[in-house]
Amino acid sequence: VNICLTCSHTVQHSLSQLCAVMVKHETPDRWPALLQLLNQSTKSSNSHDRQVGLLLLNKVVDSNPEPFKPHYCQLLQLFSTVLQDHNNPTALYYCILTLTAITAYTGSEEMNQMRSIIPSLIIALKHLIMADQDQASEAMEVFNELMESEVSIIVPHVADIVRFCLEVGVECLDSLRVKALSCIAFLIKLKSKTVLKQKLLNPILQAIFPVLTAVPPAGEQDPEDEEDDSGDGTDNDNPKHCAAQVRKSFITMPFAQTCLASENPYQRKGGLMCLAVLAEGCADHIRTKMLSSMLQTVCQSLSDSNQVVRSAGLFALGQFSEYLQPEVSKYCAELMPLLLGYLSSLNQAKAGHVTKAFYALENFMENLGSDIEPYLPTLMETMLSALNNTENLKIKELAVSAIGAIANAAKELLVPYFTPVIESLKGFLTTTTEEMRSLQTQSLDTLSVLARTVGKDVFSPLAAECVRLGLNLTDTIDDPDLRRCTYSLYSAVSTVSPDCLTPHLTAITTVMLLALKSNEGITEDKTFVLLDDDDDDENEEEEKDAEDFLEDETEADVHDVAGFSVENAYIDEKEDACDALGEIFPHEDVRRAAFGGMGQFCRAQHKVWKDNPTEANHQALQKLLDVVLPCFLETVRTEHERQVVMGVLESMNGIIKSCKEEVFRNPSRLKEVSHVIRDVLKKKVRRETDGERWLEDKYLNPHAQWQTGPSLWWQADCPIVCFPCWWLG
Repeated sequence: VNICLTCSHTVQHSLSQLCAVMVKHETPDRWPALLQLLNQSTKSSNSHDRQVGLLLLNKVVDSNPEPFKPHYCQLLQLFSTVLQDHNNPTALYYCILTLTAITAYTGSEEMNQMRSIIPSLIIALKHLIMADQDQASEAMEVFNELMESEVSIIVPHVADIVRFCLEVGVECLDSLRVKALSCIAFLIKLKSKTVLKQKLLNPILQAIFPVLTAVPPAGEQDPEDEEDDSGDGTDNDNPKHCAAQVRKSFITMPFAQTCLASENPYQRKGGLMCLAVLAEGCADHIRTKMLSSMLQTVCQSLSDSNQVVRSAGLFALGQFSEYLQPEVSKYCAELMPLLLGYLSSLNQAKAGHVTKAFYALENFMENLGSDIEPYLPTLMETMLSALNNTENLKIKELAVSAIGAIANAAKELLVPYFTPVIESLKGFLTTTTEEMRSLQTQSLDTLSVLARTVGKDVFSPLAAECVRLGLNLTDTIDDPDLRRCTYSLYSAVSTVSPDCLTPHLTAITTVMLLALKSNEGITEDKTFVLLDDDDDDENEEEEKDAEDFLEDETEADVHDVAGFSVENAYIDEKEDACDALGEIFPHEDVRRAAFGGMGQFCRAQHKVWKDNPTEANHQALQKLLDVVLPCFLETVRTEHERQVVMGVLESMNGIIKSCKEEVFRNPSRLKEVSHVIRDVLKKKVRRETDGERWLEDKYLNPHAQWQTGPSLWWQADCPIVCFPCWWLG
């Protein structure tokens, strides 16, 4: 490792990565030469040696932080010194990255040291910003890690952190501004009372006001206003949207009203964006006290002379429709004509603005139910016209999605339009071209909605053809999103005409089970790269080796890899395959296995995150838990079959044991889980259908021999520790 000090930067970087791989197998206490080199180099009087030492320290600690825990106090003393070395930005960079890596593993003994470092950390980040804003953007993650792991460390320094982030949010590159504004938003979410108590509200609002209302450079537009924009206007990589997200944490109507009264269209746009995000952050207050006046303001913006303002108004209306239900539906008579009029007069070449119009329309229609009937002829005429007369594929996709939303509200009222809709969808459903793929998957989703809503008599004649369509598509096209949509289609058909699935069950279940077992979409995150990116032949060989590794190697060898990344499309496919199997096969064994599979997904994603602790992996884990755990809790309360509920409780037990505190990152989750346990123990869950046995009898005396009928259903030597037993000790 001493070679590291005298080599070129590329070689130093590669040797550091090699050491990081070795530390996974040879802990630092058994490698004294490494510790000696780190101690010597990081404290060297030579600035270059300190850089190299901190690079090496960062790589080895980041690869395996926990074995270094006995050295954390010593490391924090080192960081305190390095953070004063303002003339060595590279050293600052690696120092802050290493601090970020150990933060989640620090305990109470390091708390005071961590707290005392914060002022030096802020000053060091300011110097790093002046030297390299890209590195500074990465280093800013340290604040998120501190807030997620131990927010009490930064509470005494809230004012300094907020002021620093506000300076960054005004003056720097967009990527760094986004990080800074996101940090403020996160801090407000965690410690809003502290922010208010320290009188930081006005400085925050005054600093982000110019960001929110800034006019783009001459000849340019904001990303969400560009004609090729295809999103719903919620791109959080945009400083304006991050600024709006900060503002949603407080009632900021005076600022919004000032913007809305301005002659500057970008200030009017800023005011509408502020109202839009307030609908999410302050929904209860708006629903009860301000809905009518705010809706009037937004509706007036739809007739503004400036397209930028009209587009922001549509976004705000979409947010209102999403977050202010059901009260906003009472304004159906005022809002639906406006939306329909807007759709009929749109210049359809501007896909970005059309997207926002459909976003508002879909969210508003979702809760209308039968109240949609007076508007149904105009709605369907608009949608069918878009499908048949527009060349723009994005417009067609939006119209197909809107038809699904209309069907959810209208249900049997849509029957008169069913035939022309199906005729329009047929061409999209059978296409094999890549450019049509997004439209095709949306058409499959809408077809599934139609199967569930228009009634059995209307849809049954198409059921068999839908099953054949799905199988043909999965045979000819390799796309996880498309396969996911076919699973939903099979589920929908099973509710209408289950007999149509019987001849194809083997083929259908084979595809789904292959999806559940597949390693597709899993890629290796390597820690050791010695080769240049240009060496194509070598890289191809490495990729092949990685594929072989995933197929053939044993579990023990997985530890040679820093972690795995799983594309969201493949995770979604696995989740939908489980859901579809549960609906197609309502047998308790299949449903119990499906719940077990969902638990395994959570534990697997937790392992992915622990091995490769990126924010993306953490968000994927939390998203999965937010889907799976509410489903588990609802099943325990409502499921009739005892075996299924036993499986759910055992699976939930496994998730909590593996994922630990991540399960309860959502503050309400612990309360929900506790209430379900209480209900089980107090006999408040459903009886079995035969009324003979109670689920909770098992859990009140789980290790006793308990006779029901001819056989024992719970053995005294049971090897399983059930969830309530574990919980109650």
